[in-house]
Amino acid sequence: MPTAGRVLLRSMTMWLLLQSLLLLLASCLRPAAAFPKGCYPSEEEGLKTFRCSNAQLTEVPRDIPNDTNKLYLDSNRIPFLPRDAFRDLPLLLELDLSHNAIASIESGAFRGLAEHLRSLDLSSNRLVSVSKDTFSNLKAKVNLSNNPWLCDCQLQELIRTVDLAAGSSGGIVCDSATQEEHVGKAFLQVIADTDFCNVYKRTTDIAMLVTMFGWFAMVISYLVYYVRQNQEDARRHLEYLKSLPSKQRRSEESSTISTVV
Repeated sequence: MPTAGRVLLRSMTMWLLLQSLLLLLASCLRPAAAFPKGCYPSEEEGLKTFRCSNAQLTEVPRDIPNDTNKLYLDSNRIPFLPRDAFRDLPLLLELDLSHNAIASIESGAFRGLAEHLRSLDLSSNRLVSVSKDTFSNLKAKVNLSNNPWLCDCQLQELIRTVDLAAGSSGGIVCDSATQEEHVGKAFLQVIADTDFCNVYKRTTDIAMLVTMFGWFAMVISYLVYYVRQNQEDARRHLEYLKSLPSKQRRSEESSTISTVV
């Protein structure tokens, strides 16, 4: 009997050890977070970093750790930034989106980043025109250089809204412009002499004046036509009266006067 008890005790001990080993093995073999190919987390200077540089991405990846401080999405093929693209990254300090194919940024794309974001790199993309509301409330230093910008009032308002990264302003060059002579020039150099928004306002004011003058001319033309037509009718009526016998003419004249009165 003691021998049977020892055997049972040994069997139970072996079973518990085997179960513990299996649990340990399972935890070791548990798959890591499913990051996109070419993306990996790291820690740099005490900051949690997530790198997806040169990862052939065509959109902002999901499942980025929400405690990420620095996010590198540079050198990919991302064409568009949708609304709330980074809303789950409240601790983000630096965002690098340079060297992509970004041609459009939806309003609210950077919503949720205003409190902490301090650096935003959008250089070397395909941005032509962006609303100033896109960067609403952002305090980050923004790099907008090396994009095919259309130099107009909208870009002027944008530049006045954002805080440009040091040394990046010279790279904001007019790829196209409302005036041909501005093409190829640095935008800050152009707006030193030209206020695009005032030019637009003057053009609008002139268009309104031309429209008002057109309507005024139409009214005057109609009044002139109306007066002349009445004069012609009156002349014909007088000629008709002159052609009548004396009594009938006086009767017609009296009738005409009473009608006019």
